[in-house]
Amino acid sequence: MDYLEDIDYNQPGFGDLYDELPLWSARFGVLLLDQVPIRNGMTILDVGSGSGFLTLELAQRCGPDSTVIAVDPWEPGMTRLRRKLDRLGITNVVLLEQDATAMSLAPESVDLIVSNLGINNFDDAPGVLQACFRAAKPGAKVFLTTNLEGHMREFYEVYGATLIELGRSDRLDALDAHIKHRGTVESVSALIRDAGFEVVKVTTAPFKMRFADGSSLLRHYFIRLGFVPGWKAVVEGQRLEETFEALERNLNTAAATRGELSLTIPAVCFEAARPDKK
Repeated sequence: MDYLEDIDYNQPGFGDLYDELPLWSARFGVLLLDQVPIRNGMTILDVGSGSGFLTLELAQRCGPDSTVIAVDPWEPGMTRLRRKLDRLGITNVVLLEQDATAMSLAPESVDLIVSNLGINNFDDAPGVLQACFRAAKPGAKVFLTTNLEGHMREFYEVYGATLIELGRSDRLDALDAHIKHRGTVESVSALIRDAGFEVVKVTTAPFKMRFADGSSLLRHYFIRLGFVPGWKAVVEGQRLEETFEALERNLNTAAATRGELSLTIPAVCFEAARPDKK
């Protein structure tokens, strides 16, 4: 019984693979894992698998006679996933390092499709969902998580006020377009239905991201990685430093007034299914 063997957390390299999932992704991933069916013997497709959080969880939770197919064109993430699979001794995972619109999968071969925040990052979300539909067996379930319009509204209120303060009202339309590029329950549901799936259930689970002030927000590694580039693009590089100095100052003022900077994240999990053949 190998599960009775102790895990040596002092072994060389242990820290390289421990606790590497961003807290941001984990909140959505836990929401998905609370909804998804867990059974033996399934063929599971993880679309936009990244470095493999869902892949690893489902491969272990659904047992060795299930197969998880992880699809992602991101080479660094797939390389990391290969290392983790090797270290953990997980053998029921297949890696496809390719764009999901061109997945090399047999038609109607997959029982379950999952994607944690993938739809946020697909260049061609309709094409990916159509490819998923082709791979899905009749009756196959789909679980997708995403964040919706209204994301970080407290931040964007301050950003808009800052642009007005600086005489940059000409960039308010760009800010509004940036805010509205995120979907709504209705628009994401329509996207799923357009691919041929039926939306079965929508589970919303908003949460808060809390920061001491604007300075800590703007310097947080994951915020810099995932959000600051989009915020910078709103002003197209014009008076960038001036804009962000004022934005940081105004965020700090808001945090001092409220006691902290608390940002709303409207997380949601969509459950859908491919209709059974008549």
